[in-house]
Amino acid sequence: MASSHDADTTGITRRKSLAAIAGAGALGLAGCTQSSDGGDDSDGGDGSLSGSINIAGSSTVFPLMSAVMEDFAEQHPGVDPDISSTGSGGGFSNFFCTGDTDFNNASRPIQPEEEELCADNGVEYIELIAATDALTVVVNPEADWIDSLTTEELAQIWQSDPAQTWDEVRDEFPNEEIDRFGAADTSGTYDYFIEAILGEDGHTSDYQATEQDNTIAQGVAGSEYAIGYFGFAYYFQNPDQLKALGIDSGDGPVEPSLETASSGEYTPLSRPLFTYPSIESLGEEHIAEFARYFVEQTTNEDLVAGDVGYVPATEETQEEQMQKLEDAIEQAQG
Repeated sequence: MASSHDADTTGITRRKSLAAIAGAGALGLAGCTQSSDGGDDSDGGDGSLSGSINIAGSSTVFPLMSAVMEDFAEQHPGVDPDISSTGSGGGFSNFFCTGDTDFNNASRPIQPEEEELCADNGVEYIELIAATDALTVVVNPEADWIDSLTTEELAQIWQSDPAQTWDEVRDEFPNEEIDRFGAADTSGTYDYFIEAILGEDGHTSDYQATEQDNTIAQGVAGSEYAIGYFGFAYYFQNPDQLKALGIDSGDGPVEPSLETASSGEYTPLSRPLFTYPSIESLGEEHIAEFARYFVEQTTNEDLVAGDVGYVPATEETQEEQMQKLEDAIEQAQG
């Protein structure tokens, strides 16, 4: 299957497929297995790839990884992927750094305590840039009284001692209780939101937390006075059910988009996305080949931007990531 899509209908079909995948929170293609088989990466002696690939981590990276794996698995039907949306931190702590998965997706860099856990378990890895995201704040589409928030107002809504009603945030907003939907504390998006918006004030516990971003989308779509935040891809999949807010960091409101994320204009909520392959796993040829394919696809505008909703990597970034990957594969395979 070609990784670029010539017709608009193909892109629409892929987008619908990704929306369904996001709702499910896990993807199994050609059968799921729980661990890499470590066996001969051949299929009937014809040289095709076979074996399992186990991936956990970020719900934000999940749609991109799923789309790339969908294409790869069609080309290599002997490969059995198991992709789960566990949150960046949940993936590192519960699966990757304990040696149970081959990749961990992340919407923020690996943290020192996670590095230590990986080291304690002998898990070596490399960090690969996957794309750029515009972390998006959404409200119900019926909320015609709001189009944007300042970063200070956004902090009022989400800080540890938050505003309880909308008119506490801005006088002209309605006197209605704020219904919050957001990322769980095992999520890299949660960590990034604290870093970019909340700082030392911390994150409120008065909200409906989930690792499934499609659940946030559904919650906001079903509640007139709701607000939520997640990766741009989930707004991209639900543009008629949600309303994205412009964010004003001092120079006027800027709406989230591929263009404003790419230019750096959408600040401070533009962020890089990552995947972390295990160096030991790269010793298996089918995993090494998938890692190469993933890096190749990071510049694919039709897939990354058109189908999923993130900013593709530049050619320069792709070349740097591929060299890092090839060095790791050489280390793993000798």
